[in-house]
Amino acid sequence: MKKRILAAVLCASMVGLMLTTGCVRDDGTIKVGITIQSLSNAYWAGVMGKLEEQMDAKGWDYTIVDCENNAGTQVGQVENFIISGCDLIMVHPADAKSLEGICSEAMEADIKVMCWDDPMENTTANWVLNNTELGREIGKTAAEFINENYTEDDKAQVTVIGYPSTKVLLERADGIKEGLAENCEDNYEIIAEVDGLEAPEAQTNVETVMSAHPDANVFVGVGAGAMIGSNEALLAEFGKGKIPENYGVITTDVTQQQLDSLKSGEEAVRAIVGFEGSNEDTAKACAEMFERILSGEDFGSERNVYRSIGPITPDTVDEILKGM
Repeated sequence: MKKRILAAVLCASMVGLMLTTGCVRDDGTIKVGITIQSLSNAYWAGVMGKLEEQMDAKGWDYTIVDCENNAGTQVGQVENFIISGCDLIMVHPADAKSLEGICSEAMEADIKVMCWDDPMENTTANWVLNNTELGREIGKTAAEFINENYTEDDKAQVTVIGYPSTKVLLERADGIKEGLAENCEDNYEIIAEVDGLEAPEAQTNVETVMSAHPDANVFVGVGAGAMIGSNEALLAEFGKGKIPENYGVITTDVTQQQLDSLKSGEEAVRAIVGFEGSNEDTAKACAEMFERILSGEDFGSERNVYRSIGPITPDTVDEILKGM
């Protein structure tokens, strides 16, 4: 019964599927339904794979679905989880406001609800990042690189890669700009701001920036896609081992590809601002949150549990790689 669904499915077809293979009550086993924004995102794919291992080890039944960043699809997925009788529903919202009503219905049905990333109202607990602070940490880490390589007379030409249509990523991008302003000397300027949630989009947009601004040399962004896409654009421009040392990419998320690029020393990845650590570390922490919620723990009126963050550098990357 343990199952992973790798793409979003229309609600009409999902009902039949999930009533037979999803969170159906049978022998008292814990049933978990998970809906996330996108499994095309390398970070999410990696963490969900490790989370499956955690839930398998506990003997839980689970269904993981991908809403493909579509809020309407996601509402339908939560409806199906309610019908299926899940004990716990985890949402990673495409649009948190759109989910408040259906999550309220889940709570009324005595189903525990956890939100990953947004401080929602109709949940048992929210497992969240302070996205502004995360952005500031990305900006601070990028500033360290900029301060080592650039001066007032030779300023870093910075591109910010975000995704402003998603609230938490807009907060993160704004935090990046605050972190740069707070920690840089007068040695940088932001020459472009582009979208880049997934790597192909980020690569295309970075290539466009580099065409318009041949001196673009520092790329900061809100996630794995921004890092992977920027790095690929620079590899295409210069070649492995030939990227100038004062060119750099600094973002967040923790994927195998990002870590491999950081470890190689021959690519543009200079640092990653990570969360708990490896995919396995994050999955373990998430599974622990599930257990806390299922145990009936009171998370208080705000219901927010904040995750830890910190930079991953060439000096620490090997330890993180062990858990990927």
